[in-house]
Amino acid sequence: MASTSITLSALSISPSTSQPHRNPSASSPSLPCHLPPYNLSTTFMGKKLSIRIPNLNHLASKHRTAVATVLFSLPTAKPDRNSTGKSPKWSARAIKSFAMGELEARKLKYPNTGTEALLMGILVEGTSLAAKFLRANGITLFKVRDETVNLLGKSDLYFFSPEHPPLTEPAQRALDWAVDQKLKSGENGEITVTHLLLGIWSEKESAGHKILASLGFDEEKAKELSKSMDSDYVPSF
Repeated sequence: MASTSITLSALSISPSTSQPHRNPSASSPSLPCHLPPYNLSTTFMGKKLSIRIPNLNHLASKHRTAVATVLFSLPTAKPDRNSTGKSPKWSARAIKSFAMGELEARKLKYPNTGTEALLMGILVEGTSLAAKFLRANGITLFKVRDETVNLLGKSDLYFFSPEHPPLTEPAQRALDWAVDQKLKSGENGEITVTHLLLGIWSEKESAGHKILASLGFDEEKAKELSKSMDSDYVPSF
């Protein structure tokens, strides 16, 4: 019979006749990350199966690298600022809001992530002061989504958005506005979701600004929200 390789889940299995049986009564030491092959008795093909477990350390290190890449950066049109180390970090809630905005753009099958998608991302994340302020003033995810479709229309049924829809120019300016405001304040700490929301509001001709205005957000509310610009979350008692 020809040599055959069988794959079960992530384990590579191949027929073997040269490996001895393991003693089931022997004590089982803690498993190292790279294990020798193990044999299983089976009637399948009338042979013994040799199982090799992949090196898990390699997979874990790759995963950690990917997470670190996501957690500390958002797109910027001013890369020189990052190279000098003067750019403050985004808060975890702001980064999650951005990621949720990309996802909302993909759900609507839009080719780009615009200010309207960033606004939806803030509401999807939902735990920041900015998101709570919006909901308290009657601005919800469903209303924003409906206004987005009314303003921009629906995408083609057979169009598929890229995994990371590129930012529109107004959306990129909104991100950079948030960073600039943080630098101007001279305050320590992170760039918050409130910075991001007010960055969207600063883009007067953008879809995000128009949607906010249509739902009752105005300069007075923006000033009220700006008082808590450096806070992302206040625990309730």
